[in-house]
Amino acid sequence: MDRSTRCFLGFRVVEERSQAVLQDLVDEAVKAKQYYSDAFDAYARLYYHGGRCAVSESKTDTYSVEGGNADLRHYLARLVRRSRCFSRCIEALRWAIQLFIYCFNRRQLRKQAYPNYPAHVFQFI
Repeated sequence: MDRSTRCFLGFRVVEERSQAVLQDLVDEAVKAKQYYSDAFDAYARLYYHGGRCAVSESKTDTYSVEGGNADLRHYLARLVRRSRCFSRCIEALRWAIQLFIYCFNRRQLRKQAYPNYPAHVFQFI
């Protein structure tokens, strides 16, 4: 890992969108048949290991990822943008996210089993 990337909660954060950095990310990622991106020109020159890259013309290809990000920011104050509430300890943030994912997944299963009953994330702690 060089200066242009760093790890955060096990994820690689890109500080520079250069051809070499992006190719490293694709090489390390789980292989897929389809990759979606914005219209940044470097994506067209990357090798996708048998997969294919398409420019997302609408939000239909990325809305679920953005929805997950919005849920995290909504339920965890330490992830809200421009917030005074933040984690000083990376381990505390990691545990908070793991607890949220556990409760959120239990809520989703309950909503599938009983769609007519309300289910709030805080009820599954």
